[in-house]
Amino acid sequence: MRLPFQRTLFPILLLIAAIIVLLNAWWALQSVRTLATNAYWLAHSWQVVHQVERVLGSAVNAETGERGYLITGMESYLEPYTAARQELPGELDRLQSLTSDNLSQQDRLRDLRVSLGRRLLVLQKAIDARTQGGPNVKTPLLASGPGKAEMDHVRAVCDSMEAEEDRLLAIRKASTDTSTLRAQVAVVFASTLDFLLILFAFWQFVRERGLRVAAEKAGERLLLAQQETEARAAEVLSLNATLEDRVRVRTAELERINRELEAFSYSVSHDLRAPLRTIDGFSLALQEDFAATIDDTGKDYIGRVRGGVQRMGQLIDALLQLSRITRTEIVREEFSMSGLAESVASDLREQNRERNLSFDIQAGLNAYADPRLTRIALENLMSNAVKFSSKVPRAEIRFGWDPEQNAWYLRDNGAGFDMTYADKLFGAFNRLHGDKDFRGSGIGLATVARVVHGHHGRIWANSAVDQGATFWFTLE
Repeated sequence: MRLPFQRTLFPILLLIAAIIVLLNAWWALQSVRTLATNAYWLAHSWQVVHQVERVLGSAVNAETGERGYLITGMESYLEPYTAARQELPGELDRLQSLTSDNLSQQDRLRDLRVSLGRRLLVLQKAIDARTQGGPNVKTPLLASGPGKAEMDHVRAVCDSMEAEEDRLLAIRKASTDTSTLRAQVAVVFASTLDFLLILFAFWQFVRERGLRVAAEKAGERLLLAQQETEARAAEVLSLNATLEDRVRVRTAELERINRELEAFSYSVSHDLRAPLRTIDGFSLALQEDFAATIDDTGKDYIGRVRGGVQRMGQLIDALLQLSRITRTEIVREEFSMSGLAESVASDLREQNRERNLSFDIQAGLNAYADPRLTRIALENLMSNAVKFSSKVPRAEIRFGWDPEQNAWYLRDNGAGFDMTYADKLFGAFNRLHGDKDFRGSGIGLATVARVVHGHHGRIWANSAVDQGATFWFTLE
């Protein structure tokens, strides 16, 4: 009976051993699956945390670029802002995909999308206002309260999302530790039954260690990225502080130059006029009181002296006008350019009644510029056209908009000029015609150029000798 029993017991023990091995294998297999799942979710949580940091980093870059542009007005500072606007939708979609399994994170993400949309809208409005309003609007824009509150809300939402992932990380790490313990127990228990289970346990241990090292490296990379972001933020703050110092120095220098210009204008208008009035007064006295004793040559000399004095007075007036235009602030408004040109043309007709003048002014033209300075520019351009067409029987002067050049134009049929000397056309006291042919101060076109440049525009001309001239200008 014993042998049959042993024979029966052996298969039973073998079956029990097989069952134990299978159960142990099943147990080990379940442990491996649990570890793999937990490792996946650990990596997934790190991906979510990293993606949240990327979204917040893009938002900070957008705000940094906007602030740099508001302070400096340099469009190169808008590069991080433009990149952030392009990258944020994709980053938010990626974050939505990563958190699709978590309804609470999805709710926070929807809130984050709305807040970022409002914040980007505020930044764009500030940039638009800075572009249209110039450097004087940067201080109120930088101090905007709602924009700061919106950004604080964005950071709070990101912090809450990271806190949720930290909570999930703690749970998943605890589950991983439990699974690790189960796997180790399974390896120790199965080592007496199957060497292959030991090998499998060793492979599982190595695999788990690799996952843990990978997770630690990911954490180190995230920490390095955060430190780099903080370093760059500190660098930007340092650059902003330096830039503010440069702006203060430049502003002080400009104020000094303006004071010197004012002093020069005062000197020209008072100190230089006094001796001119003396010369003109005594010359007039000689002409009137000693007319009987002075011969024709002397009278001619006196007339030349008085003409030179009057000419000098006109030059002083032109210089003062040029100085005032340089220092005048541009005040833009919508006005009728056609009406302004008609008004200037009417004044010129009244001043030159003996001339045969024909003005062809395009109707219905409007402009957005400083009407007072624009009138000064048109007066100089149109009076030049009248002056340099004085040797033709009928002066024909046209003014309008040139769609091909995308600019205003003034054309006459006067004396014209040699384009070889066109580079000297808009400089002060640079005249392309002699005083015997056409009298003038040499300041008119320089004044026009100052007005145009003050509007951030440009002016150019085309002409040929005795073929008239065409001037184009823009007012940006």
